[in-house]
Amino acid sequence: MSVRALWIISHEKGENVSIRFSRRFATVEHRAKRLAGSSYVAVPDESTVLQLLLTELGLSDSDKSYVAVRDDCLNCPRSPALELHADGPDKGGLWPVLAISQGPLILACLPLVDAPPEPRPPLSSLLSVSQGLTLLSGLQAFLLSSGGKTDIEGLASRLAMLPSVLLQICPLGTPLDVPLLGSPASPTVPGPAGNQKQPAWKTGLHRGRAVVNVALVETVRSMQYGNRGRQDLWDVYGTVTCKCEVEGVLPNVTVTLTLPPNGSPLQDILVHPCVTSLDSSILTASSVDNYDGSAFSGPYKFPFSPPLEPFRLCSYTSQVPVPPILGLYQLKEEENQLRVSVTLKLHESVKNSFEYCEAHLPFFNRDQMGVVDVKVSSGQLDILKEKNLLVWGLGQKFPKSREVTMEGKISFSGPTPGPTDPLCIGLTAYVKLYFKVPDMTLSGCCVDQHSVQVYSSAKPRIATSRELLSKEYFLWNSTGTAPVSSGQMML
Repeated sequence: MSVRALWIISHEKGENVSIRFSRRFATVEHRAKRLAGSSYVAVPDESTVLQLLLTELGLSDSDKSYVAVRDDCLNCPRSPALELHADGPDKGGLWPVLAISQGPLILACLPLVDAPPEPRPPLSSLLSVSQGLTLLSGLQAFLLSSGGKTDIEGLASRLAMLPSVLLQICPLGTPLDVPLLGSPASPTVPGPAGNQKQPAWKTGLHRGRAVVNVALVETVRSMQYGNRGRQDLWDVYGTVTCKCEVEGVLPNVTVTLTLPPNGSPLQDILVHPCVTSLDSSILTASSVDNYDGSAFSGPYKFPFSPPLEPFRLCSYTSQVPVPPILGLYQLKEEENQLRVSVTLKLHESVKNSFEYCEAHLPFFNRDQMGVVDVKVSSGQLDILKEKNLLVWGLGQKFPKSREVTMEGKISFSGPTPGPTDPLCIGLTAYVKLYFKVPDMTLSGCCVDQHSVQVYSSAKPRIATSRELLSKEYFLWNSTGTAPVSSGQMML
C-alpha cells in the first residue's frame, strides 16, 4: 500500500481553515499514472483540494444545506472514502480520498489503488483503504495526544516533527507494516525483554506505572414513524477502544468480551491489525445472514501486542429486539397554528440513569416562532425562537412510569423567516433524541475487569468502562410524510 498525497488541515467549526501540512510522493504518483492510463486524474493544487474537501465534509457554505455536487440523490457517499471532482462531476475524480476529523484537525490522504479504475472495486476489497485509515488514525493519535483537546503549542511542535516522522514510518509514501504510529519523542532503549527485537513501528517504549484502559461504547440509531404502514428501524454497533501503557518491547494483553446468557451473538466483528490470533468462528457471524442459533456467542477473546497510543481494538454489530426509547410524534395544522404532541417511553430493559437526555424539535420553512404554549410532564423546556427550535431536557431520569409527554400549540408569527430545509416541508418533521447511558450496553456486552490479562513484568492498574450512546435517533411525524428505507439501516 502506498500514499499519493497527505494533508493535515486545521479549522475552527469550519472557519479559519488552513492546510498545516501536506506531502506528495512523486514516485507513487508516477505509479498511479501508469496504472490508470488514460483515466489518470492528477492531484490538484492545495487550495483546490482544500475547497473540495470542505464541501464534501459539509464545512463550507454553512448557509447552504443543499449542495448539488454532494447531496444529489445520484451520489452514493461511502464515508470516510470521498470522491473529489476538480473539473466538475462529469469528469473523472480523485478516489478514494480518506478523511477523518477530530477536534480542530482534519486528516486526509489519497491511497494508491492497485486495481483498474473501471469497474470500481468495492471498498471492502481494497487493502489500501484500511491501511490508509490506520495511518491516519496513528497520525491523529500522535498529533492530538492530549485526548483531542486543542494544545496549540504541542500541536505546532508535533507538526514540525512530521517530516522526520514520515521518513521513519512512511518512506517514499509506503507505510511500513504498522498497527499505529508511536511517539518519536521517546528514545529507543533496551527493554526487559532480553533479546526480543523492537519492531520498526514501535519507536519508543513506555516507562512508568503500568495502566490498561478499556472502553466499550455502543451506539444506537433509530428511525421511528408511529405508523403501521412504515416499519420502524434501529441498529446497534459497538467499539472497544484501548490504551495500554505497559512496559516491554512486545507485551501481550488479552481482552475478553462477554454476553449475558440470553444475549444475541456479536456480528460483523472487525479487529485491529495488532491482534495476534483469533478464533475463526468469531469472524463468521454476519448481520446479512439469517441467524439460526448456531453462531458463536462468546466469550470473545482478543490477544494483542498493543501500540503506545489509544487504538480501536475491535468493532461489532448486534441485533436487539427493541430500541431503548420508543416514541410517537404528532404534528397537526390548526388555525394557523401547529398542535404538537410527543410521547416518549423508556423500555423496561434500559437502565433509568442518564448522563444526559434531550429531545430537539426543529421547525423548518416557516416564519419565526411567535406564541409558544407547550407543556411537558417532566423535565425542562427551552424555547429558542431565533432558531425555531424546542429543546426538551429530560434530565438524568425518567419518572417511575418511564413515560413522558409534551403537548401544546405553536404559532409562527415572527417578523423574519426561520431556518430552511429542503426535506422538512409542510408536516414532514422530526424529533431528534440525544442521550447517553453510563455503565450499560443494549446487547449486554461487557469487559470484565478481572478478565483482562496482561503478561508484563509489572502488574498494571486495569480500568474498564461501558456506555450507550445515541446517534441519528429520529422520531418522524406520524401525520406527515417521512423518508422511508426499504432495508436495514446502513453503517
